[in-house]
Amino acid sequence: MSGTGEDAFIAAVKPLVDAMGGEMVPPDEAGTDDVVLSWAGSAAVAVRLPQLADSLDHILAALERRKGMPLADLDRRAKQEIVRSLEARGAFAVRHGVETVASALGVSRFTVYNYLNREKGT
Repeated sequence: MSGTGEDAFIAAVKPLVDAMGGEMVPPDEAGTDDVVLSWAGSAAVAVRLPQLADSLDHILAALERRKGMPLADLDRRAKQEIVRSLEARGAFAVRHGVETVASALGVSRFTVYNYLNREKGT
């Protein structure tokens, strides 16, 4: 990972990799599941993608940072908005997704299902 153009490319993709909860590694250390990104015809960096369950935890932590408080301390409307945005991102397709989100929001699984059903009813 060297060269000024390549360094600029790596710096440009880093926020996206961080937002996904991925890890950047040198291309020669790439595994079979890693995504190698090229710049100017040569491998610049490899991105190690997180496991789906880890991604959900990463998304929830990012939401907490963005809100500036634990998600459990948010009001009902804010929790409903979070559930809506997580559903749009596929969070509930992950095994134990509802349980993970319910725990982070400080509500029951039943409440999360109610939030999901409310959205489908409107």
